[in-house]
Amino acid sequence: MIPTLAGVHHLKLPVSDLARSIGWYRTRLGYKVGVEFREQGDLRGVALHHPAGGPMLGLRLDPEKAAAAAGFDYFSIGVPDRAAMQALAAHLTALGESHAGVHFATIGWILPELRDPDGHEVRFYTVESHTELGDDPLTIDNARETAEALERNETR
Repeated sequence: MIPTLAGVHHLKLPVSDLARSIGWYRTRLGYKVGVEFREQGDLRGVALHHPAGGPMLGLRLDPEKAAAAAGFDYFSIGVPDRAAMQALAAHLTALGESHAGVHFATIGWILPELRDPDGHEVRFYTVESHTELGDDPLTIDNARETAEALERNETR
């Protein structure tokens, strides 16, 4: 039996400064606080929701785990298409955020190397695809080099 699933419910990240992280996700990506989690009267976490369809994000105050998780790309947030991705990149650049720009990737386009205040890499990947997956697995050797070569050919 294959269980019925319904996508990702939410993503949860440990953070070292809850107010700073809430502000960053609010001003950079448009998230809003939907739920506050308090313990003994202290705010310890939040659930953020996105008004235009992004996945819910949980932020949990845990400085030790935030430091241990820094630098890793745990997830990619979906963006409808390449044009929306380019608009997002321009928005982030206008806010002074460093990122690697929009690039050709395995099955869509990617915007990598955006880092939140704790150093978590927040990646974006288009839902729009330039490559369809079939019944047999798509095998990619040296993903970054392959994508860079295909991107160079695309711009010619």
